[in-house]
Parts: sequence; C-alpha cells; structure tokens
Amino acid sequence: MRHFLNPMDFSVEEWDKLLDLAEAIKNDPQKYAHVCDGKKIATLFYEASTRTRLSFEAAMLNLGGSVLGFHSAESSSVSKGESVSDTIRVVSCFADICAMRHPKEGAPMVAAAKSSIPVINAGDGGHQHPSQTLTDLFTIRSLKGRLENLTIGLCGDLKFGRTVHSLINALTRYAGIRFVLISPEALRVPSYIRDEVLEQKNIPFKEVENLDSVMPELDILYMTRIQKERFFNEEEYIRLKDSYILDAAKMKLAKEDMLVLHPLPRVNEIAVEVDDDPRAAYFKQVQYGMYARMALIMTLLGLAE
Repeated sequence: MRHFLNPMDFSVEEWDKLLDLAEAIKNDPQKYAHVCDGKKIATLFYEASTRTRLSFEAAMLNLGGSVLGFHSAESSSVSKGESVSDTIRVVSCFADICAMRHPKEGAPMVAAAKSSIPVINAGDGGHQHPSQTLTDLFTIRSLKGRLENLTIGLCGDLKFGRTVHSLINALTRYAGIRFVLISPEALRVPSYIRDEVLEQKNIPFKEVENLDSVMPELDILYMTRIQKERFFNEEEYIRLKDSYILDAAKMKLAKEDMLVLHPLPRVNEIAVEVDDDPRAAYFKQVQYGMYARMALIMTLLGLAE
C-alpha cells in the first residue's frame, strides 16, 4: 500500500507513468469506465474546496466507483473533538482510498500513519498540494509537449501557496528548468524552498517584484491568488491583495505560445478579458486535473496497466 503525500513520494519514472496513464484516459475515457467498479473513495475535506473535491469525486465516478465523505469540519465528528487518527481508522472501514484536505500542515501524514487504505494529500495548510502538481505537470506536458527546458514564472502568493511549493519540488527533477519568482517581498517563497530545494539542487532562479519586466522571458506563467485565509492580519492582506493583476495589456508582452496556468479559485488576479486569449489554459487545467486524478486513483489502488 502506498500513500501520496508529497510530490517526491514518486520517482520521475513513476511520474511519467502516471502522466502516460492520464493521457491514455484523456484519449479514451470509456475504456476506463469500469476499472473501479465496487471501489469507494472517501473525500475528507476539513477545509473549503470546489475543484479538488469535485475533481476527485468525478474521477472516481468516471472510473465506475462511488464516493462518500464530508465537505467541511463542521459536518464531521471533528466538531465533537474527534482526532484525525480516529477519523481515518473509522473511514478505513468504509472506503478503499481517501483524499484529505486539512488546514494543518502534516495532517494527511498523521492520517497515513494510522490508515489501512491509501491516503492522498489534497492540500495541507500552506505546505503541499501534490495532486494539483500532477494536474499542473499533465497540463504543461499536454499543451507544451515537454517538461524540460522551460522558464516558469510563479506569481503572487509564493509564501503560503502550497501549489507553488509542490510544483517547484516536482519540476526541479526535469532538465533545463528555470524559475522566475514574482512576488511582494512579504510573500516570497519560504527559505526552506529557496535554500533546500532551489539552491541545493543548483536550479537557476531569480526573485523579482515586477511582473511586466519578466513577461517576455516566460514559457509558463503560473498565477496564484493572495490567500485571505492564510493571513492573521487583515490590514496586511488588504495591502497586498491587488499586487498583481494579469490583463490584456500584460499579455501583449508575452510570447505567442506562453501558457497561463492558475490552480483556481481566481479572485481578481487575472482579468476576465484574459479568458478569451488562446494562451489562457486554466480552465483546461481543471479538465486535465480530473484525468490526472483518475490515473492517480488507479495507480494507488493497484489497478493501473
């Protein structure tokens, strides 16, 4: 039995197999419509979610399985004081696999230690979001045709953005990757990412505050929202929330084949006018996320070809 808690839990070869399977599912979803007949996924979401929770549920339903779980801490026994360890032991009696989102960093790891079914980290605080990383890599590979030799711009909340932390970890394993980290000084990537991942692995990167100045360099622009729920000080959030707004004028500075990705939800960091630009790939990214999670579920249940 395996869990999926961190992008580094899988080797590059295993990532490539996952992405190949996701591609096969995308090309012929009907072939996989009954792979998980009789299987159940539990979606344990202690924190609000639209895309990730529904994506896991749609993935299992599209594989022929079924879904159970809860969508908030208030609707579960955690509101009565039940621990994560006890919850996962109970859920292991009902389901074959589980996806957990939790506001506390490390909670899915605690669950995995006590679980008798595979646990997928669907986001733990500001730490990691590995299934979103799988989505991001699949989107990039599908639309760019490669995961090597790319300049990736990461823009917005790089301090609390768990999608950014996971994506940096995963992409450092591919050749020719260079990062441009675009954020206000208060929201720069944590030192452990900068020191223990980028510098230790000799990955080229630079940190800037101005988006316009680096737009022409980028192959991928990964936008993130400034996350109000991660701030302890509302005044600080208000000061930073409009730091970056991608609009049509900024898009004119970019390469003709640059892709814009975003893990969503969007607030106002991408103007609606950008949605019609063929380089805007964030809604396609949602669709690809479902195929990626179908591949992940199959793999962890030992049902992959």
